[in-house]
Formats: sequence, structure tokens, C-alpha cells
Amino acid sequence: MLEIKVNPDIRLAEQKEIIGHNRWHPDIPAIATVRPGEEIYVEALDFLDCQIANNDDVSDIVNIDLTRAHPLSGPFHIVGAEPGDLLVVDLLDIGPITPFGFTGIFAKENGGGFLTDYFPNADKAIWDFHGIYTTSRHVPGVRFAGLQHPGQIGTAPSMEMLHKWNAREAPLVAKGRATAPFADTAFLGSLKGADFDRVAAEACRTVPPRENGGNTDIKNITRGSRIYFPVYVDGANFSGGDLHFSQGDGEIAFCGAIEMKGFMKLGFDIIKGGVAKYKITNPIFVPGPMDVRFEKWLMFEGICVEDGIQYDMDATVAYRRACMNCIDYLTTQGFTGEQAYMLLTACPMEGRIGGIVDIPNCACTVALPLDIFDKSILPK
Repeated sequence: MLEIKVNPDIRLAEQKEIIGHNRWHPDIPAIATVRPGEEIYVEALDFLDCQIANNDDVSDIVNIDLTRAHPLSGPFHIVGAEPGDLLVVDLLDIGPITPFGFTGIFAKENGGGFLTDYFPNADKAIWDFHGIYTTSRHVPGVRFAGLQHPGQIGTAPSMEMLHKWNAREAPLVAKGRATAPFADTAFLGSLKGADFDRVAAEACRTVPPRENGGNTDIKNITRGSRIYFPVYVDGANFSGGDLHFSQGDGEIAFCGAIEMKGFMKLGFDIIKGGVAKYKITNPIFVPGPMDVRFEKWLMFEGICVEDGIQYDMDATVAYRRACMNCIDYLTTQGFTGEQAYMLLTACPMEGRIGGIVDIPNCACTVALPLDIFDKSILPK
């Protein structure tokens, strides 16, 4: 079995072997070749590339360099994969390779997050792993099992698709709503010299999800999941990383999962011509049989009204209000707002759209598992 291992204490650019990259581009060389039916073992660094320490000092979050995200392991050339095919990826196993992970709130001036207007200052929580369970000295009074999953997983874009990404995102970069290439911190595998300079200038950051998969942050892509990816280049050039020990729906703090350095065991197959046959434009997946189960939940509703302003059928506002209603409630149970925020983004909470047709207010909910608390938090 092919094994790709990392030194968990050393950033991507300083690893002894070339094991990955942190940008999307079709010309990043594959680090290994895999045949359909083969299984591989792949380790990956955390999404902030070893910048966060296991301590109580929040300065590493304050001074974070977000342009180094995400160090992905790969690409892997899958023999026989061609544009228009579907790459079938089986996530056979996943887990941590260090005994702790972290959750962070980025400062408003350095990335922010879904609730940055309410929590503009940086903070962090370290989570200790105890088998399938986790606890945190920074968010005391809770213990839960994690639903481990890759936050980032996907295939390389074609040059045509890369140009489309850059063209449609360029106006948003100017508004601060998308990320510029930041060629100075690009790591492109074994590329050097003029090839490196060209690719670094053209490549897309790994921050948002796109047609190739990428940073989807879907917590239900876990052990036993099967994912079907569109193939855009010969060999597919599959990569993955940004591994999470646990996460709530939406990863609302941006650094909102329990980020971990970890491993994946993967299997591959190909469906020839699958993109056209099944009309695939984005990856589809089958959740695995593994799940975390809770007996009791407390649900919080939000509607698209904020600060007295009516936002006509805006589900983003409704979800934000559901999150804030939950956080405000948790502050009545002994948590600070920041602790509640980091708990909600890190635990396996469930997010839902309720009504999306009842003008002018759509409704969203977040469901908080009650079993994770060491005391009852229900109203009395």
C-alpha cells in the first residue's frame, strides 16, 4: 500500500519529502500514481500549516498568516481517469495523528467568520482527544464524540475551468469577498523557477468550495463515505487535507471545526463518461454508516430579520440569527459568548432550513445535542 507520511511539527514547505501543495492548478505535478482498485494511506497537516500551538496564548490566532492555508496532500494521478469521467473515492478510514486539535475565532481584520460582527476579536480553544471523544480546558463542561471528516478534498481543475474561476472571482477580490492568489506563500509541490512563477500567478486559493469539490466542510463525509468527483484533467490529480475531528453544520467560525493533523485511508475507482451520463456539475456523495448519536436536542429558530431590518427570504441571515439565538442562550448557562461560539461551531450540531417559501421570512434552525453537557441546560 502506498503511504504518504508527514512530520506533524513541520510546515508543508519544510517537509523532508514533497507531499503536497496549497493552491489549485492543473500543472502541479502529481506526487504518486495510483491505479483503480488500489488503496492508499495519506497523512495531512492541519489547515493552518502548523501555526497553532497547544497553549493558552491566543497570539498565534491573532498573528495568523491565512495565505498559507490549506496544505493539501497530493496530487495523486489516477491511472485511466480522463476529463468527463467520475472519480470514485472511498473514504475507508480517517483519524488524528496527534493528541489534540484546535478551534479558532479569527479577528475581523484577519479573516473573521460567519459571526464576525458579533465576535470581532481573536480567540482559540484547544481540544484534547480521548479515543473518539474530545474535551477542552477552554470550553469546560462538555464532552462529545467527533464525526471525523476531510474539510478539503477534490480534483484538479482544467486550465479552462481555472480561468473561469479567476474571472468570476476577480470582482469579489477587489471587494474583499474573495481571496487573491498571494503567490509569495504558494507551495506548488516540486515546481520551481519560471514554471513556479507562472503557476503561482495563475493558481486559485483553496479557501472556497468549487466545481471540483475543494473546501466543502461537509461533516457527513466521514468513514465509509463514497464521493463522486468530476474529472477535468488526465489522471484527475486528486488531493485532500484540512482534516477535522468534529464540526457543526456550517463551520460558522471559519476556523470552526476541531482542526487536526491526521490520516486518511482511501480507495479509488473510475466511472467512464460519468459526468455527462449522470449530469454532474458538483461532487455527490453517499454518507458512511458511521455517525455520532444523541438522544436529546434543543433547537433554536432564526428568521431573516436582524436589527429590525427585514431581509426578504435571506436564508443566510436566518441561519445567523438561529446561531446567535443559541449562543445567547448558552451565555445564560455559564459560558462566555466566545466559548459558546466555539462550541457551536465545533460540536456536531445540526443545521436545517425550515421554511423557504413563506414570504417574506424564511426560517432556519440549529439543533444542539444536550448529551454533550455535564449538566442539564434546559429551561427550568
